[in-house]
Amino acid sequence: MENVYDLVIIGCGPAGLSAGLYGARAKLKTLILEKSKTGGQIVTTHEIANYPGSVPNASGPSLIARMVEQCKEFGAEMAKDNIVDVDFEGDIKVLKGEKNEYKAKAVIIATGATPKKIGCPGEKELTGKGVSYCATCDADFFEDFEVFVVGGGDSALEEGMYLTKFARKVTIVHRRDAFRCAKSVEEKARANSKIEFLLDTVIEEIKGDGILESVVFKNTKTGETHEYFADEEDGTMGVFVFVGLDSQTKLFEGKVEMDEKGYIITDADMKTNVEGVFAAGDCRVKTLRQVVTATNDGAIATIVAEKYIEKKFSQEQEEVTM
Repeated sequence: MENVYDLVIIGCGPAGLSAGLYGARAKLKTLILEKSKTGGQIVTTHEIANYPGSVPNASGPSLIARMVEQCKEFGAEMAKDNIVDVDFEGDIKVLKGEKNEYKAKAVIIATGATPKKIGCPGEKELTGKGVSYCATCDADFFEDFEVFVVGGGDSALEEGMYLTKFARKVTIVHRRDAFRCAKSVEEKARANSKIEFLLDTVIEEIKGDGILESVVFKNTKTGETHEYFADEEDGTMGVFVFVGLDSQTKLFEGKVEMDEKGYIITDADMKTNVEGVFAAGDCRVKTLRQVVTATNDGAIATIVAEKYIEKKFSQEQEEVTM
């Protein structure tokens, strides 16, 4: 099986990199595949304060860079390719990419999730022209401007606080009258003089001619709407959206078992319903989607995959030689 990897990992976020590190250290022939940007969602995070052992001012990109370096140090291979089809039926799993075809004894799916959209008129057209899903990426474009942050969880309030370093005013827009975030996060946000709150409110429409110029808000209790225009001197403003995630698992529909939201179902050992196929990180059904749980998933998936490979393929070799 010269052209067959022991382990192929689809996805290069914290879960995939953790899996790759454990695979390479175990002397498995390991390949990590990523279709676009290494690091997944964490590279858009400006500060990692809740990852055990984080150094002061640690950022998502800096943490990912260290993970990548570790994987390469132990011999994990990395490649850029977009997997367009998979065949998990045989003992050897086949992954078909836009560039190459890959074969593996075991596969770990670590494709993560992407930000959900508001779904209102004008959002798509003005994405990158005032609408953003990444404060770290785009905050500096709105220095001394006004911005709105949509969402009520930890990410919304934390990124809202980050945006106060750039914007002159940040307004948190939330559809309910209470937040879903940790109380400590809410208290910190409310103590920030540059943050205001617009509760029981959703965005109905985003308007602008090539650049964001106004936003139509709707009160969820009264049904009343009002249009808010950018300051004339500014000419524009920002809308940052943090309303949750969508699993990136469409490729695996009909291939592995999923829940109604498209998250892959696994057991505690990261096993899917298909032998030799595992899932780790934000793409699987779980209670908490954080870096610490993603790296945990990746480590478990590889340790269990290693045992699976050893048992499955050593038995087959014995049968051949008998």
